[in-house]
Amino acid sequence: MTQDQFTQQDPTKQHAAPGSGDTTVEYPGRTGDMDVRPDHGEHSYRGLGRLQGKKAVITGGDSGIGRAVAIAFAREGADVLITCLEAEEDDAQETARWVVDAGRQAVTMPADLRDEQRCRAVIDRTVREFGQIDVLVSNAAYQMSQDSGLEAITTEQFDRVMKTNVYALFWLCKAAVPHMPPGSTIITSSSVQAFQPSPHLMDYAASKAAIVNFTKALGHDLIERGIRANSVAPGPVWTPLIPATMPEDKLKSFGAQAPMGRAAQPAELAPFYVFLASQESSYMTSEVLGVTGGSPIT
Repeated sequence: MTQDQFTQQDPTKQHAAPGSGDTTVEYPGRTGDMDVRPDHGEHSYRGLGRLQGKKAVITGGDSGIGRAVAIAFAREGADVLITCLEAEEDDAQETARWVVDAGRQAVTMPADLRDEQRCRAVIDRTVREFGQIDVLVSNAAYQMSQDSGLEAITTEQFDRVMKTNVYALFWLCKAAVPHMPPGSTIITSSSVQAFQPSPHLMDYAASKAAIVNFTKALGHDLIERGIRANSVAPGPVWTPLIPATMPEDKLKSFGAQAPMGRAAQPAELAPFYVFLASQESSYMTSEVLGVTGGSPIT
């Protein structure tokens, strides 16, 4: 039985260990194709009005961490625009349904964020729909595991990782900041990989390290405008991206390397994004919150 986020539980047993399935899915990965469905907080997250009336953009909001954040934001009172790839529109519509069920406005927008004009279009659409942007969550990401490391990473793959994970963040921030009033927040999704890189995710880890560095500088750059920028650094999280980008022999043990012995569920990440988006974190900027199951990020 699913328990809400306020119920005291043993964290090592709160979800199945390691918490993943054993069947790969076709990239980019759809929730409905997974043999073990993630928990996005659909039946457990309870809002307290922390984001009442705010307008948010969440990239990669169709599934995984993005869906969990969208559900939590909506239940905290925010209207949400989520982006997705065209192949993920079904998942995006499911996320939107949960947002509407929470009584908030949901807008879905397919967008390949490797293109600067599409990033600008996302921001323009948000401003047209909502009038302003109070929270920008740059969460969309690309990875592809390569067991043979450096030699297997093509220039095409490296370029795709950097364009999706780093360039898009830069483009989105450039376009969004003019529409963000004082008190607004930017939240990036980095990773434990930025601090403990795995050879099979070398390019992805490098991109996440860049996100950490960019976020720290961005927070200092924007604070005179009254805009904060912080990052959430997840450890292993069970999302469609995992079975879509990793071989089957790695799936059953995914997350077992964390000190807690299991992968996180997306629902366990969402409260940290809510905290950073809310006024409760008003004295924080240029910080990285590690949600890694015990793996250090310092």
